[in-house]
Amino acid sequence: MKIYFAAPLFSVAERRFNQTLTQQLETLDFQVFLPQRDGVEGDKPPYDTMSREARRQAMFELDTAQIMAADVFLFVLDGRVRDEGACVELGIAYCHKQLQHPEKLLVGLHTDSSSAFIASKLNPMVSVPLDAILHTEKDLLDFLANHRQTSN
Repeated sequence: MKIYFAAPLFSVAERRFNQTLTQQLETLDFQVFLPQRDGVEGDKPPYDTMSREARRQAMFELDTAQIMAADVFLFVLDGRVRDEGACVELGIAYCHKQLQHPEKLLVGLHTDSSSAFIASKLNPMVSVPLDAILHTEKDLLDFLANHRQTSN
């Protein structure tokens, strides 16, 4: 089962969290596309020879293709404000689910208690498209393992 891992990835802490959770998922035999590791990176061939604009286009195309190919879209929702790139990716995943791949699972991990919205942790444009929102890594891992078992 293939997972697209959507999350903020701009600080050392974010990248470390993403990598650690990915390793846990891969230990459970999930195939994970982690953009910070598997995506378009400016220091990796062939991207290292591309212009900045060509690299951005390649990133959009690769990430979109991987979202479409994934059985599970995982969105790390932590942070006072959700990562805007991951929000766009959620929109792509949701449209793909609605139009072509109804069995695609859209799941969020929200371990963070901070909120930009009074009396609500998440904007409905983010929370409503998700099939499930889990609040601990263990709950997420258990949920995905159970989903894989029941979907086969």
